[in-house]
Amino acid sequence: MQRYNILWADDEIELLKPHVLFLNKKGYDITEVTSGPEAIEACENQGFDVIFLDENMPGMTGLETLSQIKSFRPDIPVVMITKSEEEHLMEEAIGSKIADYLIKPLNPNQILLSVKKILDNKRLVSERTNMGYQQDFRNLSMAFNDYLDHEEWVDIYKKLVYWQLEIEAAKSDEMEEVLQMQMSEANANFTKYVKENYESWLNDPDVGRPLLSHELMKKRVFPELSNELPLVFVLIDNLRLDQWKIIQPMIKDYFNVDRESHYYSILPTTTAYSRNAIFSGYLPLEMKKNYPNLWVDEDSEEGKNNNEDKFLAKQIERNRLNIKHVYHKIKNQSQGKNLVEGANNLLNNDLSVIVYNFVDMLSHARTEMEVIRELAPDESAYRSLTRSWFEHSPLFDLLRALADKPVKLIISTDHGTTRVKKPFRIIGDRNTNTNLRFKVGKNLGFEEEKVFVSRKPELLHLPKPNVSSAYVFSVEDYFFAYPNNYNHYVKYYSDTFQHGGLSMEEMIIPIISLTSKAV
Repeated sequence: MQRYNILWADDEIELLKPHVLFLNKKGYDITEVTSGPEAIEACENQGFDVIFLDENMPGMTGLETLSQIKSFRPDIPVVMITKSEEEHLMEEAIGSKIADYLIKPLNPNQILLSVKKILDNKRLVSERTNMGYQQDFRNLSMAFNDYLDHEEWVDIYKKLVYWQLEIEAAKSDEMEEVLQMQMSEANANFTKYVKENYESWLNDPDVGRPLLSHELMKKRVFPELSNELPLVFVLIDNLRLDQWKIIQPMIKDYFNVDRESHYYSILPTTTAYSRNAIFSGYLPLEMKKNYPNLWVDEDSEEGKNNNEDKFLAKQIERNRLNIKHVYHKIKNQSQGKNLVEGANNLLNNDLSVIVYNFVDMLSHARTEMEVIRELAPDESAYRSLTRSWFEHSPLFDLLRALADKPVKLIISTDHGTTRVKKPFRIIGDRNTNTNLRFKVGKNLGFEEEKVFVSRKPELLHLPKPNVSSAYVFSVEDYFFAYPNNYNHYVKYYSDTFQHGGLSMEEMIIPIISLTSKAV
């Protein structure tokens, strides 16, 4: 067992001998000093794991000593000990970034708890996390073998994401490897479930089905409209559940979370299909039939998401909503900053819709830019990069600007992404689309075992560019690769984050309703 070195500075240290002996028996070595200057000198000459510092020492006070020590040893955790319960002393000590605050008279267990909280916290959290996941592992694995409905699959995914974040925080590499295998097993079973049920979700009104992309505005956003508070709907492109959980604590400092739920993205899980479905209120085939001038086919070089504002206006009109609304799409920093400067203008609308592309930019940048690939080599680093990007983004500035206004807020996304690792050979002509997670075209060549195929796209409410067109969706962590220049293609795209196919990460989408704390 590792022994830790503790510096204890107290002018009455002789009276604390029983506590010192108690800590010695528990495996801690104590260096005793009786004044602030002695404590500073000891820190200059020796390294300590933690310092106990009495505030009421004669001459140099504990707070003065703390300030001196922090100037050259800022990372040493300090526990302030005092006889006084005066609030200003506590606030000053906490403001000086102490690790803990104890009030005399002390008892041994109180001291031991403080030490363990500081020095053994990581080990204890790691052990507890490993134990908790091991207990849940079997329950999760057994659940995969049962017939689960769409709500139960959401619960499975939420649990797996919870353990992802817990194990990541505990830095348990062994458990992380086990969890990755279980996540793969879950996605394999989720794929089977969606294959068996997706067509009936779209065509059978009596079947139990999840909320889908094209129903989101009508069933979750429009009902939040009221005459009292303006509603801001922020769609953060490409945001997964784990990424939401990473940025959630920052947002909760400014907004109350009223409801957190989920919906399922339609296939393909791309902006051209799922986001247009959100704003039009239609599935892709119906979009093309009802709005042929707004729908853009897959083989067109025109941007597929240039008409979202028009789709939204049509849906509002179709639902006979007498509201004032505005739509903003933010593609870069300058557009984001301009929106922040005009944040008050959003309050003049019943509904403000903001599409923010920062996560999409991050995922594509990771694929295209070597430096981003180095910064985000795995899921954990990708989440960390998301947190950092969000924290310094105009989007966060906008939310903070709205936080002190009476406003309702909904945050969601159109689809997630999955980290692809396994190539899947496919052959297509030059008119086949370029997406790595789904293909649409005629005379596609592939093995059917590891894909989801629709040779009758109309049953999935998808347009057919040609009479013989088929849609092929990659599943789990596969991505499509052409035989030509295969090795280069595989090396370039392996371990990148892609979307368009079928996985829990791409399809199970968070939607969160919040209210500013000013309300």
